[in-house]
This record gives sequence, structure tokens and C-alpha cells, in this order.
Amino acid sequence: MAQRDRRIGLVGYGDVSVVHVGAIAALDGLELVGIADRDPEARERAAAATGLPTYTDVEELIDALHPDAVHVTTPHDQHVGPSLAALEQGVHVLQEKPLAHTLAEGTRLVEAIGSTTAARADGGEGSPKIGICFQNRYNRASQELARLLRSGELGEVHGAWASVVWSRTADYYAAKPWRGRWENAGGGLLINQAIHTLDLVQWLLGPVERTEGLVSQKKFAGVTEVEDTADLVLHHSSGITTTFYATLTAPVARPVELEVATTNAYLEVRSGRGGGLTVRWADGRVDTFSDRTASAGGRSYWGVSHEELIADFHASLDAPEPFWIGPGEAMASLQILKEAYANSGTGS
Repeated sequence: MAQRDRRIGLVGYGDVSVVHVGAIAALDGLELVGIADRDPEARERAAAATGLPTYTDVEELIDALHPDAVHVTTPHDQHVGPSLAALEQGVHVLQEKPLAHTLAEGTRLVEAIGSTTAARADGGEGSPKIGICFQNRYNRASQELARLLRSGELGEVHGAWASVVWSRTADYYAAKPWRGRWENAGGGLLINQAIHTLDLVQWLLGPVERTEGLVSQKKFAGVTEVEDTADLVLHHSSGITTTFYATLTAPVARPVELEVATTNAYLEVRSGRGGGLTVRWADGRVDTFSDRTASAGGRSYWGVSHEELIADFHASLDAPEPFWIGPGEAMASLQILKEAYANSGTGS
């Protein structure tokens, strides 16, 4: 059955919004109808680039255009407010990561979704859906690794290694000062850059019961309040551990790495342009699965699967079940990184 046409509003016209604009334009049945942003300069850029009407906030956009769904691509501390406002108006929400900038805000959204789901189960009308953008779950490498882990072909899982070794400059923080502030971003590289890999680790290898290790400032002390480096061990409920290292201090960005050791194979994921999965079987066989090429604009290190996630989210809106990456799923990575901050005595 063909998906019916849907009118989409965009809330927040920043860096990652270009991926959503591109994906919406590329997908049949979706039409971007308006953009909201608190910043008048951002509204001017949005109007010039898209020719669409602009608004100061999500409420004004919804009142004027009555969209079927909104995509929330605001700074971290502005995620939950617009999402809740849209949901309360019966409008579906696709929100960028992280779930929230604090655990309290994340919990507020999780509980709000829980209450509407309970009302629906008690005979109330169907409630709007919300999805969180962890698009790297849709990468072919991630999907193949998930399939293999669940198939039993790999035997026992012994543990994993993951790294996010990227580069940033002081100018990156000067351009968008909220990125370096606890009260706005909720953290540094863990919540802004490495959260996608934290999400993959806990999705693929099971819940993380305890986060051990510390975050630190190795390069940007005096430039930002937040961390630029993290050295962690993640303890999964299954008993295995993942060694996790992330930093923004490298001269150039390396591919994101995720490696899993099992009885029957060693598996290596490399993300970014030219990324994919390599499976080195114990019997000498080698299988490779290449990732697709990004088609919705943006930067290669954001992953290649925003368009796939966005298409899947909108295809799911006619089904009764919640979207599979909702606030409850997104809470897991937020809890992991917030425990690392607590270990380090940093953050708010």
C-alpha cells in the first residue's frame, strides 16, 4: 500500500537540518512546508534557501500549517520542549539525538510517551509517534552485524572495542557556543559526537549495567566547559565488556571503529565514506559488506543512513506499534554517558 502524502515542519535550522531537508525532498510522499527557529538570522537563511514560510517556534508553525509531523533539529537543550509541544497537538515527531541534554529532561519525555501509550491501551484515541535519530543503526554494516550476532553463527561473544577519533578546532565551538556549554549541550564529545557509537554498542551487544572510566579535557581547556576525550570500559549485563575510547584531539578524523571478538569470527566495522563490515572467520574465510553512499547531504561522518531512517519512520506512522527507536531506546546511551560524567565529577 502506498504511503499517503505527509506535510512536514522543521524545527531548528542548524547544521544537521540540511540532512533532513535533503531527505524529505528525496522521499516520495513527503513535503516540507515550513521551518521554525528562535534565531531571526537562521529564519532568514531558511527562507532564502528554501523559499518556505518561517516561524519563531513549533507552536506557531503548527497553528499556521497543521503539519502531519515535525522534525526537531534544534540544539540539545531545545529538544524536549518542541517535541512535547508537537505531541500534545497530535503531531508526529522525529527528533535528532541526543534524547535530551539532561537525564531529567529525557525522563520527562519518556514518561510523557508512557502516559499517552497507556491512555491508548485503555481505549483512548491513537497517539502520535516519536522517533529519535540514531541513523547509524540503519547502516548496512550495523544491520549485518546485528543479523550475525542474533543468528548464533558467531558463537560466544567475548568482548568489543570501539573508538571515535575525530578532530575539532576552537573555531568549531566559537561558531556555535552552545556546543561547549554544559547547560546547553549537556556534555561534549560523548553526547555530541560519540553518542551514535555508544548507541550501537548497547544495541548490538546488550544493555550496559555500569560505565567505568573518565572524561577529560586534553585540548580545549579554556575554550569550552565540556570534555574532548573519554576513556571508558562499558560493562554489559551479559558479562562482556566494551573498551571505548573517544577524542576530538586528532589532527584529522579517523573512521569510527567497532570491533567484536567472538568464538567463530572477528568482526570489524568502519564507518564513514567507504565504510562497511569485515568478518574474519576462524576458518580463514573473509566476508565484506560495504555501506551505501549518503544521498541526503551533510557530512560523511554523520553516517549514511539518515534517509533510510526518515523513510522508515514515516512508513511506520500508519502502523499501530511505536517506532522502534523511541525515547526509551534513546535513554540508554544518555544514561551511559551521564554515568561517565558523574564518575569524572563534571557536568551539571
